[in-house]
Amino acid sequence: MNVPEDLRYSTDHEWARLEGTSVRVGITDYAQDALGDVVYLELPEVGAAVVAGESFSEIESTKSVSEIYAPLDGVIADVNTELADAPQKINEDPYGEGWICVIEPTDAAAYDALLDASGYRNHVDS
Repeated sequence: MNVPEDLRYSTDHEWARLEGTSVRVGITDYAQDALGDVVYLELPEVGAAVVAGESFSEIESTKSVSEIYAPLDGVIADVNTELADAPQKINEDPYGEGWICVIEPTDAAAYDALLDASGYRNHVDS
């Protein structure tokens, strides 16, 4: 299981990377592995408000359909439109080309409240 040290994580298996004042979001390697082959992703709407812990998207794999939850409050600033035609990028490169969206957080301190890599590993192991 790949858990990069430079990211933050939610207990719902989303990762977050601070980029200036924005936060890039995707699902973790653990989550994509549990899902199996991703065949469809419902992208969130740019400009939509999201609330931490609430669903903002759905992901479909050969095994199941799952919700994707916002790791923090904010507004969707950008989405990875390439995933519409190539959702498998989530399996191939979950922390790179498989990113899902960028959120402009309403509270910058919320990022620091997310799990660090060690905390996320402990969460997965428990």
